[in-house]
Amino acid sequence: MISMSVLMIEAFYGGSHKQLLDLFQEEIKGCSVFTLPAKKWHWRARTAALYFMQTIPPSENYSLVADVIVFNSAFNMESFLTSIGSFMKLIPDHRPRELEKLIRPKCQVLYFPIIFPDITRFLPAHKLERDLLMTDIQDIEDGEALDSLITLQNCKADDGLMRNSFACLNPVPTAKQDTRNQEGLSNISDSLEDLNSVRRTEGASAYHGEDMGHVAINPCSMLGGSGNLEENFSVASQHMPLHIVWPHRWEHDKDPELFFNTLLKLKENGLTFKVSVLGETFMDVPDIFAEARRELASSVVHWGYQSSKDDYLKVLCMADIVISTAKHEFFGVAMLEAVHCGCYPLCPKALVYPEIFPDVYLYSTPQQLFKRLQTFCKRPYLARRNAIKVDLARFSWVVLRGKIRSLLAAEAGEDL
Repeated sequence: MISMSVLMIEAFYGGSHKQLLDLFQEEIKGCSVFTLPAKKWHWRARTAALYFMQTIPPSENYSLVADVIVFNSAFNMESFLTSIGSFMKLIPDHRPRELEKLIRPKCQVLYFPIIFPDITRFLPAHKLERDLLMTDIQDIEDGEALDSLITLQNCKADDGLMRNSFACLNPVPTAKQDTRNQEGLSNISDSLEDLNSVRRTEGASAYHGEDMGHVAINPCSMLGGSGNLEENFSVASQHMPLHIVWPHRWEHDKDPELFFNTLLKLKENGLTFKVSVLGETFMDVPDIFAEARRELASSVVHWGYQSSKDDYLKVLCMADIVISTAKHEFFGVAMLEAVHCGCYPLCPKALVYPEIFPDVYLYSTPQQLFKRLQTFCKRPYLARRNAIKVDLARFSWVVLRGKIRSLLAAEAGEDL
């Protein structure tokens, strides 16, 4: 018999699902994991329970009666709770009443935890000029966070300090740096309150006594950045064609038809752009991919799955805009990874996206998506010059790991 302290079941072991389970296995001791290959996700959702019921051996270390039901978004939780009653009515011999009211008190939202890697070495010059500086900060002290952010804000790409280790993160600034820091204090005062607010909200366990090795601080996200940096860009960066990236599974639920039809419409209108189409492919690839590959051949920069994580990040770092056209999405890790790499996001005003992205990054109709891209194709610098105001910190593993560990360690019936 297998001794289990944490039992993890994944019916679709691929993509962001695999990323999450691999993270848990690396960071949490005592995990027993049972998975199925990442194929036919809709059938996995319908039939995987039957497989796992026969495969997972019994153990006194876990119970099949849930004390807490965790969702990775409020959208996901509400979708489940509002539909569970209708689905249960389809079972002829079991029709529990007011099931939503019974389950809701057990439910809570805990966002999908992501490790945001240091991608500074992949960023092109115009993104560095936009203050989108990423760094790994190890063993950061409470009082050092603000100093680090101030120092980062004042680092320049041509200082000779841009290295993977970010030598400009010096807790004891030089006289020259100190002068610049005083000039930057007024712009960063709000970020200290933001940082303290995160600590108060998430609790001390997310920071104190924890290894900070995985966190990458994005000062542009925390400081809000500047919206008037066009004059700081090189002429070349202002006039390079807009680079669009689509990093999703090549399946119909991601609505590639809408994406490619929009690009073809841009081309018909004489607009210039570049495109990278990433993401995994499976047995049945929608026909639109082959058609679009032919029609957009002169605009294609990358086409297909990037087997290396570094290669994937490099493409995201070189792109200007990341687009989702998904009709089915419970979170969207790929979109947040692209934002971390400095891509301006455009997402449907539906599904989980309004919960994560401010309105400025949302579109309601295909025509709105086309018009937004039309504007960016004509003036690419509009997408390149502005800091992206998406709060990545609340999805970071460093912020969420304390809460996740507390949840997994809780005794049955414990008030969380």
